[in-house]
This record gives sequence, structure tokens and C-alpha cells, in this order.
Amino acid sequence: MTTTEAAGLPVGERHEQDGQDEQPGAGHGAGHGVHGYHKQKDEHLKRLRRIEGQIRGLQRMVDEDVYCIDILTQVSASTKALQSFALQLLEEHLRHCVADAAVKGGDEIDAKVEEATKAIARMMRT
Repeated sequence: MTTTEAAGLPVGERHEQDGQDEQPGAGHGAGHGVHGYHKQKDEHLKRLRRIEGQIRGLQRMVDEDVYCIDILTQVSASTKALQSFALQLLEEHLRHCVADAAVKGGDEIDAKVEEATKAIARMMRT
């Protein structure tokens, strides 16, 4: 089972160059063999598993009728952990993908900056 299948998302097209699954409509990385987070992939997965454990802990707390404020404290910690992960991923995107587009020049840099700006805007809404 792929990570995409495990997440309950449909498996999209596969990159011809790198064989990675791509979500439909997510052509942002099409044609690129390695993404900015590739070097820290194991660290990121470990961190996400820790966050997953926090979420499972929240489920247990609700199941065990733990006091509301204690649950909210853990919700806050889980939210902060996800935000921190997102920020690190964004930084890696800027350092790798946007920097690569800047070197190539042309319309690609404008597209990557716009893409990053939209990602930042989505992060700020949460």
C-alpha cells in the first residue's frame, strides 16, 4: 500500500522520471526528481508519526472522558506541532524549489513564488 492509499487519497499519476505518485491536479512538482524535503524525509516521517500519536492520544482522552481543558491543551500542542512541521516544509520548499526556479529564471520563478505565497496564505488561515 502506498502512502497515498494509506491516507485514503486516490493514487494519481506517476512521475515518469522518479516513479513517485502525484495527486491529480498537483502538477507543481511534475518533472522534478527530488523535492526539497527529500534529504530529511526520514526525520519528517518520524515527526509525522509522533504527531499521529498525539492525535491518537486525543482520541483516547475523549474515549476516557478526560476533562475538556486537558483535551484542549493537547489539541493546542498537536496544532503547534503540525504548524511547525508545515513551516519547516515551507522553508525547504523555498530553499530548494523556489531557489531552483530562480536559477532557471523566466516564468517559472513567478509561478513558484505565487505558489509559495498561496501556501503561506493557507497556513495563515488555520
